[in-house]
Parts: sequence; structure tokens; C-alpha cells
Amino acid sequence: MHIAEGFLPVRHAAAWTLVAAPFVAHGARRLARIATQSPAAGLTLGAAGGFTLLLSSLKLPSLAGSSSHPTGVALGAVICGPSTMAAIGCPVLLVQALLLAHGGLTTLGANTVSMAVVGPWVSWAVWRTLGRLGVGDASLFVATALGALATYMTTALQLALAFPDASSGISGAFLKFAGVFLLPQLPLAVAEGWFTVAAYHVLRGRQLDSLVTGHA
Repeated sequence: MHIAEGFLPVRHAAAWTLVAAPFVAHGARRLARIATQSPAAGLTLGAAGGFTLLLSSLKLPSLAGSSSHPTGVALGAVICGPSTMAAIGCPVLLVQALLLAHGGLTTLGANTVSMAVVGPWVSWAVWRTLGRLGVGDASLFVATALGALATYMTTALQLALAFPDASSGISGAFLKFAGVFLLPQLPLAVAEGWFTVAAYHVLRGRQLDSLVTGHA
């Protein structure tokens, strides 16, 4: 999913950075409120960030200039709301770009939008919707898998906008990019769903009940 350094045209990289910036700023304010209201929640939030860093670092080669891997963002989204994941995911992506050559600085905005904005919001919305049906762990499993797939569809759109197909344009390029992403990502999304459910239960006794909320 991480688009590599320098792969996007400058105008596209700048535009995605502008899109990501307000989400990161809002998420940082929400994290600050959580830390003020519940100082003991820091360990749980740190665990959610570590989970994102660990899973999203397990990359497999995919499209030129990108990769396939779990995202790890659904856990944090359901614990403290999807808006916080922009502020958690952006530093994770920055660390990976600087230390792991995974993603890049010029593409940080685009990668933040796909993995730390779209993915968490989709996961949270699905989790909230299915949660009302009383389906238990299945709601988090499905939310995680769909959030991961939404992340990759966003990356496919970003690449299609930057590199439209010569004959079929943006729509044709999107279908091609999405098709290549889906092949490795479907089993990864299923595996990520199981890992996220397991991690949720491990964290459940650590201030989790006070953090899990319907607030975005």
C-alpha cells in the first residue's frame, strides 16, 4: 500500500498532503483530550500504535512503487475513534519511510490518507453498524478486513489519478491497479481480521472499556 518515495508527480503528492493535514491536526487534538481525561490510557494507545507499526511493516512486493501488507489501523479506530488514527498513523508512516525505506516523505500525505484516514473510518463505520446487530467478534473481524481493503482501493485510486490508462483513462487504470492489489490483499485482510480480534481481547482489561466509544 505504501507508495514509494518520489513515485507520485509533485502536484499529486502536494495535493494529498493538503488533504491529509487537517485530519492529522484534528486527530492530534483528540489524542490530547484523551490523554488529559484518562492519563492511564497512554499504554493502551501506545499498544494500538505499536500494533499498527508492526502489522503495516510486514510488506510484500506488489505494484511497482507500492507494496501489500496488513494495515493494523482498525484496532485503534475502534478503541478511541477513527480520527485519532490520522495522528497515530502519520508518525508510523514517517518512521517507516525514514528507517525502513517503506513509503516516502513526498508520498507521506497520500499514504496517510489511504491508511490512516480512509481505512480507520471505514473500519469504525462497519464496526459500529454491525455492532448494533449484536454479532460480537464478527463485527470487528469484518470491519478490519473491509477497512484494509478500503485502504488499498484508495491507493489504487491515487495511482490511477496519477497514471491514467492511455486508452481507458482513470477508470481503466483504477480497475487494473485494484485487480493487482486484491490478489495478495484478500488473504492478508482475513488474517488481519483474526489478529485484530485477538489483540482487542488482550487489551480489553487495560482501560479499554473507558476508551471504546462511539465518538469519531
